Amino acid sequence: MKILIVEDEVGIVQFLKQGLEEEGFDVTTAMDGLSGFELTQKQDFNLILLDWMMPKMSGIELCKAIRIKDTSTPILFLTAKDTVQETIEGLKAGANDYIKKPFSFEELLLRIQLQLKSNDTSHEIYLLNSIELNTKTHRVFNNNEEVFLTHKEFSLLEYLMKNKGTVCTRLQIIKDVWDIHFDYDTGVIDVFMNAIRKKLKLKKEDESIKTIRGVGYIANDSK
Repeated sequence: MKILIVEDEVGIVQFLKQGLEEEGFDVTTAMDGLSGFELTQKQDFNLILLDWMMPKMSGIELCKAIRIKDTSTPILFLTAKDTVQETIEGLKAGANDYIKKPFSFEELLLRIQLQLKSNDTSHEIYLLNSIELNTKTHRVFNNNEEVFLTHKEFSLLEYLMKNKGTVCTRLQIIKDVWDIHFDYDTGVIDVFMNAIRKKLKLKKEDESIKTIRGVGYIANDSK
């Protein structure tokens, strides 16, 4: 598994590179955002770790630039920023997760393993009204127009479509999609759902994916 680390603090880069290589990962590093972006254009990575504040190109700018062509590679932010607004900004830019500095290597490793965990053991096509999701090609279409989702957005939509007709609670989603089995802010799900609806161009009256207030979500075919 190939991991790219884009971080301008030498000590953190050395610490992460050594630890991840000891875990068997193939690690490439870049000390600024622009160098990191150039690397992503030349080779493929299984996961990318981004610092938020970097010279030449910030982590947010880099994340957005990567997502223009790459919608599936998991991206994790390493950041001292942790306000709700900043978290939302990072997720909207296309990040899958973030970890606050200072952090333990064990926690980071767990988050990396969760992101790399395969979600496509069954290659199937799921349909929801005009929406088509293919788990083999990792592509989504709505009204025959391709919709580009991030890795986590795809996983969330797939989960709802697999469970079509059944109410999926926020607790179930955070456990089954995020693979998190401890107290966690489920409000992050709403951020991803808003992004999915926007990309699918679902109107307010469209009940393909309906919010069950205080409970969760349900995907339904039109009657």
